[in-house]
Amino acid sequence: MKIKVLSLFVAFFATTTLWAYDFKSGDLCYNITGDNTVEVTGDYYYHDLTSVNIPSSVADESTGRTYSVTSIAEGAFSYCRSLTSVIIPNSVTSIGGEAFTDCTGLTSVTLPNSVTSIGERAFLRCTGLTSVTIPNSVTSIGGYAFSDCTGLTSITIPDGVTSIGYSAFEGCTGLTSVTIGNSVTSIEFGTFSGCTGLTSVTLPNSVTSIGGSAFYVCTGLTSVTIGNSVTSIGESAFSHCTGLTSVTLPNSVTSIEDHAFYGCTGLTSIIVEGGNTTYDSRDNCNAIIETATNTLVQGCNTTIIPNSVTSIGGVAFGSCTGLTSITIPDGVTSIGEGAFESCTSLTSITIPNSVTSIEFGTFSGCTGLTSVTIPNSVTSIGYSAFEGCTGLTSITIPNSVTSIGIEAFSYCTGLTSVSIGNSVTSIGVWAFAGCMGLTSVVIGNNNELDIEAHAFSDCENLTSVTCYANVPPIIGFDEDYYDDEGHKLETPVLRGAFDTDRLQKMRLYVPAKAISQYNEAEEWKDFGRIAPIGATTIDTNEEQ
Repeated sequence: MKIKVLSLFVAFFATTTLWAYDFKSGDLCYNITGDNTVEVTGDYYYHDLTSVNIPSSVADESTGRTYSVTSIAEGAFSYCRSLTSVIIPNSVTSIGGEAFTDCTGLTSVTLPNSVTSIGERAFLRCTGLTSVTIPNSVTSIGGYAFSDCTGLTSITIPDGVTSIGYSAFEGCTGLTSVTIGNSVTSIEFGTFSGCTGLTSVTLPNSVTSIGGSAFYVCTGLTSVTIGNSVTSIGESAFSHCTGLTSVTLPNSVTSIEDHAFYGCTGLTSIIVEGGNTTYDSRDNCNAIIETATNTLVQGCNTTIIPNSVTSIGGVAFGSCTGLTSITIPDGVTSIGEGAFESCTSLTSITIPNSVTSIEFGTFSGCTGLTSVTIPNSVTSIGYSAFEGCTGLTSITIPNSVTSIGIEAFSYCTGLTSVSIGNSVTSIGVWAFAGCMGLTSVVIGNNNELDIEAHAFSDCENLTSVTCYANVPPIIGFDEDYYDDEGHKLETPVLRGAFDTDRLQKMRLYVPAKAISQYNEAEEWKDFGRIAPIGATTIDTNEEQ
């Protein structure tokens, strides 16, 4: 019994505290906020209201004092679902957080020119709201202010607004057009996320950054023009904008962050502002129009990344299946993990000399990629970097590369030849596994090379390996407990870098003076024929 009484007391106390007010006049309650000012505050009985006309001034009958109404308090009319109209006087300067949250019957709101700020969640989930007039006096719009207002069709953000809060218009699925004023400096996290009806956006030159998920899943968006002051495009900013076909990127952009354009399956072209981009090939373009200020790419399935960009984030263009070629400018020093993974239509890529590493999965699943030139600046090729690039026919790995990661080129079934540079010290597990079209491999002269287990496993057509190292590379071994059909073996089998059952059919070419060492080295000794480099295929071990 004591517990029940205490619970009721707490509930009553919480309720009376929530709806506490200094005085009431007519249907509305007020709290005194200054010598001559008050705010409209909430009351339980507001839930029955269908219309509200807030006065510019109000008298406290108990004291006879008159106050100016300058604000609407936090949560004042929240969940008033019967409310259909509100008149706000010119005396009001701020609308508090959650002031009209879940007022689903509200169809239109006109904010007076006195209002300077709209608080967080002020009109959250006002699903019946079809129009909002934001006056020039407003300087800030709070987070989630109009989120999930699914009836809104257009928004004009005036020039006076300098900040739009996170997710301010998130989930406004009926929104088809947005005009953003020239004073806005940043588009925050999730600002227009889920606005599936939005078809085009132009960001003014005042905007310097586009926040994470700013236009996430805006599936109706077909074009975006980004002002020339933007320096960064945030994580998942345009992710899953499947209708996006073109983007205008200014030369001010220095970073394209993780997942920025991930899943933009319709993206076929990028327009680069600045007019200083050059093209090595124009075969894919119907027309290129160069002006003093812009380079326009028309009828072109090419992504030209601005010269100002220094970093491309992980999965930044992942699953952009409409892209056929990529030009990465010389300023880029880092390309994130999976940056172009599953770009299945990508046939060519230009990697600049400024890039030092190709990260995990950067081009994995790019099944249309036929050739890649890896520059001499690259020192490492990461885990699964080109995994599943079935269209690749040949690869030359430059002398600058020191490591080839796990599964780096696995299941590149179209590869017929591989040339590995002199500086490579490690070739990872499964690095070239499943490259069934591979017939020859050339390995450089590094005497400290380690080749891990299964590096060339399931390379069914590999017949020739040439290794220039005077010291046989160390082969890693793995214990295999199952046969090819998945049956458990009574005695585990050691698996090296190559398929044991095919070694007798393969030729190994090495420096003449090192033949005896290869004849004694683990796995190398099992090759069917070991001959000096330059020998013909008919040479035998005896003739050596």
